[in-house]
Amino acid sequence: MIRLSAFADEISADLEEQIAVLKQEGIHYIELRSVWNTNVLHLSDEQLATIKQRLEANNLHVAAIGSPIGKVPVTAPFEEHMYQFERALIVARRMETPYIRIFSFYPPENEHERYRSEILQRLRSLADRAQEQGITLLHENEKLIYGDTIARNVDLLSTLEHPHFRAVLDPANYLECKQVPFPDAYTAIKPWLAYVHVKDVTHDGTLVVAGEGEANWPALLEQLRTDGYDGFFALEPHLAAAGQYQGFSGAALFRKASQSFQHLLKTMHWEYR
Repeated sequence: MIRLSAFADEISADLEEQIAVLKQEGIHYIELRSVWNTNVLHLSDEQLATIKQRLEANNLHVAAIGSPIGKVPVTAPFEEHMYQFERALIVARRMETPYIRIFSFYPPENEHERYRSEILQRLRSLADRAQEQGITLLHENEKLIYGDTIARNVDLLSTLEHPHFRAVLDPANYLECKQVPFPDAYTAIKPWLAYVHVKDVTHDGTLVVAGEGEANWPALLEQLRTDGYDGFFALEPHLAAAGQYQGFSGAALFRKASQSFQHLLKTMHWEYR
């Protein structure tokens, strides 16, 4: 059965408000990206323990770690980034999730081909290390990273062909890169698809709730169901702000995004948890 999750820091920086809204919306999973205005990789062991205890007490589980790994220039030292990645692996194990969301580095403008080999080498190192820990990396097609377009994303996925390096489908991100999320992107990355992010954008770049933009969510959902998708749909609406490292909606707008997406699922009678 498909499951709903959410980047709960879109609701509030406060953990208790995040939990309250998720419970009101009937969402049982969280994408752990930040709490108390602190990025997930900078949370202390004590803070992680508190988060885990409060989530478990409210029947909530961590679907994925929303890490910023790979969201740095490819020219930055890799050893320092690997140190951060080790922390991401520790956090994933402590929060009992098999997934870490990552990116594929920022190449200098118009120098994608020059840095392709370096990026592939870095991603393979990350994926190999993740495999050792039983963790799967979820690559998000974020704007301006190497794998932001359909062609470059497929290049990464097919060249690596790594069981612990899988694809996120983020339709709005593809639209922001002038790509067609459905059917083009979906069809291209389908062999590696493991996760879906839920947000939408209009032709003028305004972020809106799923179904009100250009992502063609109803058709995408129908195809996903036909193809047997049974993973997560992670709400990441960015309705109030969209920054480099995280977006924000606030409680009211997050509820609107949640209810709009759940309405799409209910309309097509697709059961979810």
